[in-house]
This record gives sequence, C-alpha cells and structure tokens, in this order.
Amino acid sequence: MAIEITDANFEEVVLKSDKPVLVDFWAEWCGPCRMVGPVVEELSKEYEGQAVVGKVNVDHNPGVSMKFGIRNIPALLFFKNGEIVDKQIGAVPKSVLNDKLAKQLA
Repeated sequence: MAIEITDANFEEVVLKSDKPVLVDFWAEWCGPCRMVGPVVEELSKEYEGQAVVGKVNVDHNPGVSMKFGIRNIPALLFFKNGEIVDKQIGAVPKSVLNDKLAKQLA
C-alpha cells in the first residue's frame, strides 16, 4: 500500500530515503488522479522493499506541494538521494511509470 506522505513526514520519508521514491501528488476531486491512483497502489506492491511509493494529497499538504511547484495534478515525482531525478505530469499508462521507476533501480 502506498504510504501517505504529508508536509510533516516528507523530509523523513522522501528526502532521507536510501531507496528511490515515487511520490504521487493528487486530490480527491481530480478525475485523472483517480485513474492513476490504482496504478500507484499496484507499483507500491510490486516494488515493496526496493522503492518507496507514496501519495501526497495536495489539498491537505500545501507546504510540500508549493515547495515543488506542483500546479497540475496528478504529478508524479521520482526522487533518488533526496533529489528529483524524473517526473510525469498527467495520467499515463502503468508501463510509463514502471519504466521510470525501474530506471531508478538500475
């Protein structure tokens, strides 16, 4: 299950992680976010132990959303060693996200 990431735990969960991290910035009212959500959950199971997969509700966590300039959702950011290494804006097939995450593990 994807981890709930908040303004309070973002640094600990994402920036200090020793594994690659996929962060899904989303909101309840966002249709494309609801399409991506199940894919993010599947990836969290498939990459368990290899990568951290989490979700940030932009309505409840404006601090981290503003820090990374999130204007369009869904926004999926890929972190490695505390740095953004890749991103995907908008709903895309699972294969696109899978390839981007796998690349961070290579």
